[in-house]
Amino acid sequence: MEYFMNDDSNIDFMVACMQFINIVVHSVENMNVRVHLQYEFTQLGLDKYLESLKEMESEKLQVQIQAYLDNLFDVGALLEDAENKGEVMEHLAELQETNAQVNYTLWTLIHLHIIIYCIAHILRESCAQVSTLQQREREREIQREREREQEHLSQPSEVDRERNGEVSGKESKLEMKLKELEEKGLVRLERTASGSLDIEVIPVTVEKIVTQTGRSTLTIYPSFSFFHTGPKGRKPIQPKFKMPLLNWQALKPNQVTGTVFGELNDEQVLGELNMDLFAEQFKTKAQSPPTDLSKLKVKVAEKAPSKVSLLEANKAKNLAITLRKGGMSPNDICTAIERYDQQSLSLDFLELLERFIPSEFEMKLLQNYEKEGRPLEDLSDEDRFMVRFGKIPRLAQRINTLTFMGNFPESMKRLQPQLDAIIAASVSLKSSSKLKKMLEIILAFGNYMNSSKRGAAYGFRLQSLDLLLDTKSTDRTQTLMHFIANMVQEKYPELAAFHTELRFVDKAALVSLDSVLQDLRSLERGMEGTKKEFMVQDDIPALKEFVKANSDVLDSLVKDGKAAQVRPQCMLNAHTLLDIKSA
Repeated sequence: MEYFMNDDSNIDFMVACMQFINIVVHSVENMNVRVHLQYEFTQLGLDKYLESLKEMESEKLQVQIQAYLDNLFDVGALLEDAENKGEVMEHLAELQETNAQVNYTLWTLIHLHIIIYCIAHILRESCAQVSTLQQREREREIQREREREQEHLSQPSEVDRERNGEVSGKESKLEMKLKELEEKGLVRLERTASGSLDIEVIPVTVEKIVTQTGRSTLTIYPSFSFFHTGPKGRKPIQPKFKMPLLNWQALKPNQVTGTVFGELNDEQVLGELNMDLFAEQFKTKAQSPPTDLSKLKVKVAEKAPSKVSLLEANKAKNLAITLRKGGMSPNDICTAIERYDQQSLSLDFLELLERFIPSEFEMKLLQNYEKEGRPLEDLSDEDRFMVRFGKIPRLAQRINTLTFMGNFPESMKRLQPQLDAIIAASVSLKSSSKLKKMLEIILAFGNYMNSSKRGAAYGFRLQSLDLLLDTKSTDRTQTLMHFIANMVQEKYPELAAFHTELRFVDKAALVSLDSVLQDLRSLERGMEGTKKEFMVQDDIPALKEFVKANSDVLDSLVKDGKAAQVRPQCMLNAHTLLDIKSA
């Protein structure tokens, strides 16, 4: 450093020194060592000297100086960035916790809305039945009174006053009874010009549930279930300084109920303690001005006109996004599914639609809405789509068939070369005479080593070829595979090129036969389902053309799969065989 800083007349020497410093400092992979080297050069005055060299006109020297400065580590800046990241992560955790509480409250309100809707529907039906029964009973009672009155009027009149008195007494009783009914508001009495009595039955509005009538008994027991909304939300605490995070596993509000934490009041403890001393001793080292969360601007979306939505909120939101991606009207989407129109429906869009096949509960809600005669225009766009979407016959089978038809060509292009490679490699291995001789030599060496203890073997599994690399000589300088390779070069030179007879082995070794056979079985199941759909509705041209064009192609591929299954073990250790050649 002394020669470098004092000899400023030799530019080439100064450039060489800077190159040496850059190599020493920046070739070290360990960041801690690199920072230490930079610190040593700083202590030797390199930073100040480089400041004085900025006015030098040598381009080569300026390039080396700039390279050193570009790779300089500023530990203080890195530490500040780390502290700011911790603050952001803490704020993110608070937002996630708030979001979880909002989602829980929203779910609770949705369930309560559904329960109230069901209860109101049950009460409306029950009140209607009670009103009907009560009206019938009153009509019967009035009819019986009329019949009695007619019986009294139809009896022959007696001359004597005594009889007339009795009749008038009965008539007065009847009039009193009718007056009682009139006072109760059940009937309306009017005298005509001829003096006859006109009786009118007043319709009844039911305000309470009648538990028992003359002939029938109707008892209603509504069942209510309420959700526990959990503890009241707690306000976040703003400490005096930025504090490190305590990585505990916090309980959610609905998990506290019934535990010991439901009886604790930590806010009272915080009021009793001096937390400023704690904050002073445990604050993070790098402190920047605290973020004023109140100044954060939050965009609030304007509420659209409210419409009835029977779907779960997240599902409705995701469905709206999916429908926008489709770029088609809901009616066109459903029509394309009914006609098996592959050109209008992409595979990605079909996979998204499959997630929104309505459940039995959702279909029941939508059907009840229609049965009540409520207008579909009051439903949201997503709910109206679900109404039309759910009416498609065999919806799940149609979407599965469309997805299979779309993936079929790509699956054929992928599986056919893999099966061809396995079959070609199997034929190559089986027909190689040099490979048979190599296996014969390996069998001889194995029997020489094992027959005295385990008896002679008539063959071995090809997986055992891996053991040639694991078996080493006494001095540990070579493996059994290397020894056999050297021996073949010396005694059987005609076998040295045995690998030339092993064609397509490299490609076949990269193929997983189990995975290929599993994909083949999946294609067979898909074709079987497509044929069933065609039998149900044979008037769809797209299904007819697909089955006709691809059934024979799939049968041929299945035959190739069975042929490849005969000799799959030949490829498992193909690379080990080729390693003998390279050794």
